[in-house]
Amino acid sequence: MTAQPLDLSVSVVIPTYNRADRVVHAVASVLAQREVEPEVIVVDDGSEEDIEVGLAPFRGRLRIVRQKHLGVSAARNRGVAESSGAWIAFLDSDDEWLPHKTLEQLHFHRDHREVLVSQTGELWIRDGVRVNPCKHHAKPSGDIFVPSLARCLVSPSAVMLRRDLFTSVGGFDESMPVCEDYDLWLRLSLDQSFGLVEEPLMVKYGGHADQLSRQYWGMDRFRVLTINRLLAEGRLSRVRQMAAQRVLTAKCAVLAKGARRRGRREDANSYEALAGQYVDG
Repeated sequence: MTAQPLDLSVSVVIPTYNRADRVVHAVASVLAQREVEPEVIVVDDGSEEDIEVGLAPFRGRLRIVRQKHLGVSAARNRGVAESSGAWIAFLDSDDEWLPHKTLEQLHFHRDHREVLVSQTGELWIRDGVRVNPCKHHAKPSGDIFVPSLARCLVSPSAVMLRRDLFTSVGGFDESMPVCEDYDLWLRLSLDQSFGLVEEPLMVKYGGHADQLSRQYWGMDRFRVLTINRLLAEGRLSRVRQMAAQRVLTAKCAVLAKGARRRGRREDANSYEALAGQYVDG
């Protein structure tokens, strides 16, 4: 039998909140993709700035969706709901793509039809200076569940995945103000193998004050919530369960110590009690 042609239509969702200057560069990098014309949806998450002025030169080549300020998870989910492509890609409004990013990922999925989600390598620019990621930030491929427990090893701006896969797991958890991507990638990795195009095809900019990671202390609070939820669901294999328990107890110990140092005795007791549930697991 002749293989069915693969639908390679791509929708790119760009959430933005008060980044009128930066989102212009993000959009321009998508519209400059070689040999591919993706659908571009910018979700204005209740910005107080007028993002349309800078995007005016691109009128007719993108769609702007507006909503009240609900957070990045809701913005991404809204963008997917408004899109039509068989494949979904995300781009944070402070990041950019290199011109052949979309094409290389589509080629990867054309050649590996069993893989429904992938990411690419990335370049890091912090405060205008290129920096090299540490070894523990190396991106895994295949079964990424255990390597991804300690820290998020998948970048939203580097990901491409099937629309039906995204919707099957319910998208991003809108109750999480940060680490929503860590949560989604772990949930996806329960059943999915992650592909990796190792070439750096997106540029991740850091160091600016409005990054979500700089607005919340104790990011591991949210990772602990995800791990505990996955353990409670009872779907993990024994190997994954043991790894998840080890990471959860280690993170809880650090969080408890920090809470006690800040005089938050109740929080410290809560983290110690949670870790205690798994000490003998």
